[in-house]
Order: sequence, then structure tokens, then C-alpha cells
Amino acid sequence: MSTIRSNTDHFPQRIVCLTEEPTEVLYALGEEHRIVGISGFTVRPPRARKEKPKVSAFTSAKIDEILKLEPDFVVGFSDIQADIARELIKAGVEVWISNHRSVEGILAYIRRLGAMVGAFDKADAYARKAEEQIARIEAAAAGFTRRPKVYFEEWDDPLITGIRWVAELVRIAGGEDVFPQMSGESLAKHRILADPNDVVRAAPDIILGSWCGKRFRPERVAAREGWDAIPAVRTGDLYEIKSPIILQPGPAALFDGLDAMHGIFAEWNAKRRV
Repeated sequence: MSTIRSNTDHFPQRIVCLTEEPTEVLYALGEEHRIVGISGFTVRPPRARKEKPKVSAFTSAKIDEILKLEPDFVVGFSDIQADIARELIKAGVEVWISNHRSVEGILAYIRRLGAMVGAFDKADAYARKAEEQIARIEAAAAGFTRRPKVYFEEWDDPLITGIRWVAELVRIAGGEDVFPQMSGESLAKHRILADPNDVVRAAPDIILGSWCGKRFRPERVAAREGWDAIPAVRTGDLYEIKSPIILQPGPAALFDGLDAMHGIFAEWNAKRRV
């Protein structure tokens, strides 16, 4: 007579994270024991790179290696990973591809992922902590005498400006995105600035750069033809926001990314009060 093995944990036991944000969330919730594979681009938390095998990039993945890990749940992000998801689904793996693009979406993502692993209460507490951080920064920014106009550059060739959650964080941190109409476009190809002179005409007070996968070079930005007329270039207000803390739609953006932006804007305001 066969016996049915009882498992008191009815939630996923072997999770593969195709991007960094689910890894960061699960570690923050103390649920990292469920993770069996991560993205090669993962840098947060640092120990994840030492503890977990790297089985994917962003647009590609080692499908055979993932299947060897026998995952019962795979988490990815965006339509860009649709091909990876399709291959895994065809192999019988359960896959969740989130597609959130806003600050509210990130908060909902934290709670939803927590619920999926049976840790909703911890996820809700973590999301509330992020909400408190947002409220604190927003309140501090309300004291600025002037909100700087901000150009956020996601890529340099072609020029791509920031996605929705980045534009929202710029506002929360105390700035004004100079291309708000572009931020609603989910695909990078729809956020390309065809004419670099659009930035000159927008006259940002601050230029923030986060070139995914490579170092931001403010001297190269300042040397672009005609850009010496931009207020930010004239005053030297060009700053890098490291891509791991702003270009991932996860906790890092709400904590470290938002803090970094606010610090830059606060310093800019302080200089103008002297």
C-alpha cells in the first residue's frame, strides 16, 4: 500500500529568478532558501552571487541548466523574457512573468510575490517600509525652494530616457522630469530621443545617467555638440545613478535609488541658497 508524503509547506520550494528583483525580495523576506537559480546580472544582495547558480541573462537563459534544477516556479520580468517563458512552459514549468512599470507596481509586486511563497505578512511589512521611505523623501522634498528640472539618460547611443518608475521617483525625490511624456512608454525603443537637441531645448538643471551595463561618462555627455548651453552642463551637475539601484523595478529603486536621487537634488538646492 502506497503512502502519500505530507508536506506542510504547499508553496514553491525550488524557485528560479530570471531577474534580480525577485531574488532581492525573497532574500529580504528571509525566503532565500527557496531560490535554486538566479540571473547572472544579480548584484543584490551580494551574497546571492556566491550562494546561487547563475542560469540566465536578461534576454537569454540556459534552459537545460534551469531544467536540471527541477524548479517548481520560475519568476521573470517583462515581455522581453517571453521567449524564455515559452520554452520553460513548454517543458512543463510553472512561470510567472510580471510586467510592472510604476512605483505602485513595484509595491504590489513585493506583496504579490510574498503571497505566492506564503509570506504575505512579511512582504506587506516590507512594502510598508518602502512606503514609509517614499513618504519621508516626499516630505523632505516639499521643503525645496525650487524643484530642479531633470534629464535621466538610460542609454547613450541612441539616447534613451527613463522609464515610468524612474520618472516617478524623480518627482518623489524633488525633481521634475523634462520628458514626462516619454516615461509612459514601456519599451526602450519608444523612449528614444531622435533629436539630441531636444535635451538642449528642455534645459535640465541636472542630468542623471544610468547606462545599463556600463559606466556613465559625464565628460562625454558634456562634450556633445551644443550641450554646453544646458544649465546642468554649465554648472557641472551631471551624476551617475548606478544601474542596479534604479533600472530594476524592485526594492533597490525604492530605497537606494530614491535616496541617491534625493541626495543629489538636496545638494543642488542647498547650493542655490548660498
